[in-house]
Formats: sequence, C-alpha cells, structure tokens
Amino acid sequence: MESHLEWHSARALLEWQVELGVTEAISDMPVNRYAAAAEAVAAAASGAALPHPNVAEDPVDTARKAAGAAQDLPALRAALESYGLCDLQKGARNLVFADGNTPARVMLIGEAPGREEDLQGKPFVGKAGKLLDQMLSAIGLGRERGGDSAVYITNVVPWRPPQNRDPSPAEIAMMLPFLQRHVALVKPDLLILMGNVSCQACLGKRGITRLRGQWTQAFGLPALPMVHPAYLLRTPIAKRAAWADLLNLQAKLKA
Repeated sequence: MESHLEWHSARALLEWQVELGVTEAISDMPVNRYAAAAEAVAAAASGAALPHPNVAEDPVDTARKAAGAAQDLPALRAALESYGLCDLQKGARNLVFADGNTPARVMLIGEAPGREEDLQGKPFVGKAGKLLDQMLSAIGLGRERGGDSAVYITNVVPWRPPQNRDPSPAEIAMMLPFLQRHVALVKPDLLILMGNVSCQACLGKRGITRLRGQWTQAFGLPALPMVHPAYLLRTPIAKRAAWADLLNLQAKLKA
C-alpha cells in the first residue's frame, strides 16, 4: 500500500512540473533561473534589448529582418520556427502560429497560447476557444468558414509563457515585427484585438474593460478591442457587453 501511494504521489508531482513548463531534468551546465529572470525584468524596465548568449545583435532587429524577408505565410512560420532568440521557445511544446482560412476580412489577434493551445499547436482551443467559436458563429463568422465569413486567428506571442503568465514587454517587442508582417500578409479589412496583451502590443495601451467596443487604428487598419473569452468564462456578467461588441463588428462589416 505504501509503494502504491508513493507512485501516485510521484506521478502527481511530475504532472505538476510538466504543467509549469518543465522540459528537462538535467542540463550540461547549471543555470541560475532567478538571476536570468531578474536580468530580463531589469532590461525590460529600462527599455534595453535583452542579452542573448548566442548572438551579439539586437533580437528585435533580427526579428525585423527575418519577418521582412518572409514573402508568404509558410515562410513567416518558418522564420518564427528558426528565430531562436525568444526564451519562450525553450519551454513550449509547439509553435502556435495561426488558424482559419485566407483570404479573410477579419483577423483576430489573441494574447498568447495556454496549455491546450500549446498541446494542440492551435490558437483558441479548449473552453475559451469553444466560446469564441460560438460568439463568432452568432454573427455569421467562423475560423472554418470561407469568403466574407472567414476569420483568421493568431496571437501576439506564438509560444506559451510559463504558468500562463503575461508576455513580458521584451518578449512582445521581439514578436511585434512578426505580428506586423503577419497582418500585412493576411491583408484583412479589420482587426479584433482580443485582450489586454493584444491592445498593449498593437495600441501601446492596456485596460481592456475601458478600451473594448471602441473602434481605433492598428497597423493602419480599423481595430476593435474586445475582452478575452477566458474573461467571459470567469465573469459571465460581461457577456452582455461582448454581445454588443459583436453587433458592432457585424455592423462595421456590413457598412
């Protein structure tokens, strides 16, 4: 009986570590993760580029060159896969690039992958993804649809941050050139900015409950901030405002 309990305890501990993003037990060299995190926070606060052990150039400049060279969506995905300068890549299982059909009038920009997205390699899956699909379907849109009803979905950051934390300012900065190129290649008529991180990246603003429902401009396109479906699952009373935003989006498309 004792060994049986020990086995289940060990498995529970292992599953917990996997959930936190642990991908390796032994490295060739010891790494002080606390010191690395402190350096990243200090660099982000000062606006300086994050140092990287393998390159001497600015990661943002490298991202800008790699993204600019991509002439289509498969090339952009390949550029992200080979980028190598974002530490989030090390702990993620999959690159979460995009979902949906092109051409699409509507491009939805989410925040960052969660656990289910990381496992499946697709944005907006799980309970939040199902709710998003229901919301879009209610106004005749969807990621599985084509033509004027198509919605193309991506995220600001394509790799899952540890413990589902928000991406840091430095991580957002190095992914922004890829996101800008992504929008340029998809060529949507308008954007949906889903959540605080999306507004931070595309508008330089946070405060989604204040920004939601008000049309603005991002990357030269009309953009509508909306609350994230995960927030709606936690705060059902906010669904009324989200429905108003969907009707706002529908009216914009008809206009």
